[in-house]
Amino acid sequence: MSAKKRTSHILWLLAAILIASQWIILRLAGVQMPHYWTTICSGVGIFGAAILLSWAADVAQLDIPQSLALAALALIAVLPEYAVDAYFAWMAGKDPKYVQYAAANMTGANRLLIGLGWASVVIIYWIKTRKKAVDLEPSHSMEVSYLTLATLYSLVIPLKGTLSLIDTCVLFTIFIFYIVSASKAGMEEPELEGGPSELIGALPKLQRRLVCIAFFAIAGLAIFLAAEPFAESLLATGRSLGIEEFLLVQWLAPLASESPEFIVAILFALRLNPGASIGTLVSSTVNQWTLLIATLPLAFSISSGHVGVMKLDPRQREEFLLTATQSFFAVAVIANLQFTLFEAGLVVALFATQLMFPSPTVRYVYSGVYIVLTLLLLATNRANRQGFFDIRRLRPGGVPAAAPTEGNGAMRPSQELGNGDRPRREL
Repeated sequence: MSAKKRTSHILWLLAAILIASQWIILRLAGVQMPHYWTTICSGVGIFGAAILLSWAADVAQLDIPQSLALAALALIAVLPEYAVDAYFAWMAGKDPKYVQYAAANMTGANRLLIGLGWASVVIIYWIKTRKKAVDLEPSHSMEVSYLTLATLYSLVIPLKGTLSLIDTCVLFTIFIFYIVSASKAGMEEPELEGGPSELIGALPKLQRRLVCIAFFAIAGLAIFLAAEPFAESLLATGRSLGIEEFLLVQWLAPLASESPEFIVAILFALRLNPGASIGTLVSSTVNQWTLLIATLPLAFSISSGHVGVMKLDPRQREEFLLTATQSFFAVAVIANLQFTLFEAGLVVALFATQLMFPSPTVRYVYSGVYIVLTLLLLATNRANRQGFFDIRRLRPGGVPAAAPTEGNGAMRPSQELGNGDRPRREL
């Protein structure tokens, strides 16, 4: 590595550390700022933290299984979501009106992550390479299967209309099994594709590990400290414009707190590693469908001082149903470990158009559309069907999905691969 390149990498490292740390310093010093300055400074802090996370996750793969590294990245990246939603659930234990905000934040976050995050990776990859499909490595089948399991359970929540400690136990158990499986996945040394991650990866083992731990710590602290003020400053700005609080909590707050996942995923895609992008986002979705939701009844019960049940009103049940059915469709789409440009366009189109019609009837219609599309996809595509129901994938490392065969591509008009087989990865 030339001295000029080394200097450039060091400057990038210092810049990312600086913009992540500035918010930590401001927050811990108790500096009071107008809402718009709070939004800017905390947002810049989250951006810097996301950059540090991407580098740390890259380098961490030299020492731990890739699945576990991505799981750790996803877990830290969704800390803002945990902090904001846990705050709403805690307040709900004292004031029932906050239940709607906890439900709004969670449903908005999950729908943004899938409807915007997943699809953006494929679209960015297509813009950069003109390739119409992103393939996930077979090891990611484990994450997909745990997301399938969590999604199937999530369909029960709107039917019973409550969130309780039973849900906490079930979802937390799924999360623990997921982390254990990720930790046992096979090792595969990554190729660090230049930049600061290459510089850190060249350090001796002990120094490399200490730097990764420091990056994860700085990023996690910055994101955690930025979550509530970032969301609250956005809410305060929105209230001055007369916008409904439920919609602000559902869309503006998650948009802020989900930015680390989006930034990390986009960086992976721009470096021509879309499989890692989708893997990171799927892992984040697993975290949100398991640990995030499991946290809500627990925080609610601790705050209220007794074992409590969060009761969902009709609107919250509709939002949960729509979110669960969207996830149901998305996980069926990638069950064959492939995400095509057509599928990404369909996912983002369904997400974007539902925002234009915020009525109960429309929410039920879109939920029905997601269910019908899922059943149609599973019925017509053998590879997706086999991947969706293959419980062997829950074990560490997963198992490869069967390649789609000719005649099973009814939902894939964008595939122009001749014999309908999955293309080889050409990264």
